[in-house]
Amino acid sequence: MANKQNDKGVAEGIKETAGAAFHALHSALETTENVAMNAVDAAKNATDNLTGNRNEKGQRNHD
Repeated sequence: MANKQNDKGVAEGIKETAGAAFHALHSALETTENVAMNAVDAAKNATDNLTGNRNEKGQRNHD
């Protein structure tokens, strides 16, 4: 009986560790996505500013 209880405790520990690892990986992926999207936004804004292709609505100017 004690061995069965110990096995259950080990299994729960593995499950908790896997859950924590998954959560950490998921958070890291979200952070990576946010950094990448911010870089894309910054590049777009820089391009718009350099080429003058921006008005108040973010649409291309037709001068």
